[in-house]
Amino acid sequence: MKNLKVLLIGSGGREHALAWKLRQSPRCERLYALPGSDAIAQLGECIPGDPLDVRAVTRTAKDLGINLVVVGPEAPLAAGITDALKAEGIPVFGPTKAAARLEASKAFAKEFMKRHGIPTAEFESYVDPARALDAAAELKLPIVVKADGLAAGKGVRVCRTRQEALASIKDFMVGRSLGEAGARVVLEECLEGQELTMMAFCDGRSLKALSPSRDHKRLNDGDAGPNTGGMGAAAPVEIPAEISRRIQREILDPVLTGLKTEGLDYCGVLYCGLMLTQEGPKVLEFNVRLGDPETQTVLPLMESDLIEAIEACMNGKLDSLRLNVSRKHAVCVVLASEGYPTAPKMGRLIKGLDSIKESEGLVFHAGTKKDGQGWKTAGGRVLDVTGLGATLEEARTRAYAAVAKIHFEGMHYRKDIAAFERSAAATAKGG
Repeated sequence: MKNLKVLLIGSGGREHALAWKLRQSPRCERLYALPGSDAIAQLGECIPGDPLDVRAVTRTAKDLGINLVVVGPEAPLAAGITDALKAEGIPVFGPTKAAARLEASKAFAKEFMKRHGIPTAEFESYVDPARALDAAAELKLPIVVKADGLAAGKGVRVCRTRQEALASIKDFMVGRSLGEAGARVVLEECLEGQELTMMAFCDGRSLKALSPSRDHKRLNDGDAGPNTGGMGAAAPVEIPAEISRRIQREILDPVLTGLKTEGLDYCGVLYCGLMLTQEGPKVLEFNVRLGDPETQTVLPLMESDLIEAIEACMNGKLDSLRLNVSRKHAVCVVLASEGYPTAPKMGRLIKGLDSIKESEGLVFHAGTKKDGQGWKTAGGRVLDVTGLGATLEEARTRAYAAVAKIHFEGMHYRKDIAAFERSAAATAKGG
């Protein structure tokens, strides 16, 4: 289809990157976003509304004559937005509510992996706080405590001490710091190795992978501080051929088999968070949408038309799609507000954005607003700055050069994004 009216669901940095990529397609005649942002409004028309109100979103899509809905964040998928839209005959890119449980419930995802022989950490799930506390008192350290439900990247704690594990369980299950998301917890062994993100288009029968990437979840340099939604990412990550084959054979193929066996309707992006352990690749988590900030890193490397890839998924013809990916490298650095992730400061004037040309760096807005004074901070993660280059070092240099032109009071960012990838590449070459 050409002359498409596209409705993008979401408002963050990932959605800004999606809007940027969708607008590059000659098939996108008009772009809407719900609720969108002041930055996304420069690429399309923003429609006020609540993405979790699936009935209202469906009515809006019908009223606007939307030909395609692209869902960015996970919460609307878990709320059943895909099911509601499909029931009205509106094409939508995103898995159904049942399939979205792969992200919406850590316990469901772990049991899914167990059923289909997909390698992951040993685990148990608990709904009784007393039983969870008893288990944590006996398990081998370190212990990973995961809230079962959606928690915007803040529901996973790697506990190095018994006290940390017990406190995390009480915080999630008794104190309900994450609301109902922490009513059930999963306790699992802590996997050691290097993390890797694999994101792939999926039509339920086949997969087409985007550039493998690695994000940096901890707040501070050296992977110190609390977990966040993500402080930066780099792509592509070099993977030994044998590891790549094992990921396909032991993880991706069984996931597809599991989706078919369990009758889960999956048309969207499958995100596999992996740990490359000494025993081989193992799954840390599944997400049912593009990652953030991985999207801001990987989409600039995708040379194919995004809508063409989406249509191939919806038509069940993904296996015949040729997905073209650039040979360049990309590094994304997240600029966060003072106080993030617990109590970010808002309303601070951002300077320097106008001085960055697109050839120097791509700037995606994650949490900003614009008024008569200019752009201001309006979220914990404020901006995502992506540099591209022929080499990883060139991409990293460009990203940080662009970051140096931006300033707002209390601006915080990591100085070591992609540092591991850089050192690993140098070691591989004898550097």
